[in-house]
Amino acid sequence: MVVNKLFFLPVLILLSLSLTGVTENRLLSHKPAPGDAVNKTADETIKLFNGKNLDGWYTFIKDRGRDKDPKDVFTVRDGVIHISGEEWGCITSNNEYENFSLVVEFKWGGKTCEPRLNNARDGGILIHSKGVDGGYSGTWMHGIECQIIEGGTGDMLVVGDGSNNFSITCPVAAEKQKSSYVFNKNGDKVTIHSGRINWWGRDADWDDIKDFRGKQDIEKPLGEWNKMECIADGKNITIYLNGVLVNHAENVLPSSGRIQIQSEGAEILFRRVDLTMLPAKKN
Repeated sequence: MVVNKLFFLPVLILLSLSLTGVTENRLLSHKPAPGDAVNKTADETIKLFNGKNLDGWYTFIKDRGRDKDPKDVFTVRDGVIHISGEEWGCITSNNEYENFSLVVEFKWGGKTCEPRLNNARDGGILIHSKGVDGGYSGTWMHGIECQIIEGGTGDMLVVGDGSNNFSITCPVAAEKQKSSYVFNKNGDKVTIHSGRINWWGRDADWDDIKDFRGKQDIEKPLGEWNKMECIADGKNITIYLNGVLVNHAENVLPSSGRIQIQSEGAEILFRRVDLTMLPAKKN
């Protein structure tokens, strides 16, 4: 049979354009604009730290601003994020996330810096971060902090603006530790818009001194790697430290946002920052 090739030419052109559009849409779906919430398939793991550099993050340092780090507070060495603690600030994710399990592996370095030279080594991870960089004390974006501090790793803090837009609700023990509530899964629930809920085993005699260790500490000794998992499941946050549940909050506001990893006067290293998407919560 003799076929007229000119007959197929328009069809081939239309098919080519259609496939190009599909390919472009797929590529765009994997490259969200900075600040957009990332919608990935449930159980998909995103390596927020690629082991090579800080792609996907930007730095913010108090009194300097964004992407200005002349003292190399935040570097990558031998496949590890190294935070010197020399200046206060954070690395912040380019994108926002919701409904996830965030797993980090961290350990303290030996160095501490002014003004916390002789205080407990301090750091932390803020999730659901919203607003402007440096909105809180000129240093951090507002959010919910999963605390990393000697003796208090697993505490949960509201780093908010004082409004009802930032809050957590937790079951707590009948007695406070100084001015802070203590998580107790069988306790009455309280809602806070600022301050902290201590993890259940925080030592009642905790003191803000370097090398502090409490009787029930789950965090490993200085120089050893720890694993912390922060599960943000809808409006719930659950924190596990080295496989042990240490804190839990519900009715968390906000329930999505950027992720920040702090520099707060102590040398700290991260070798893993993995985020696994969870199924979206139904309204």
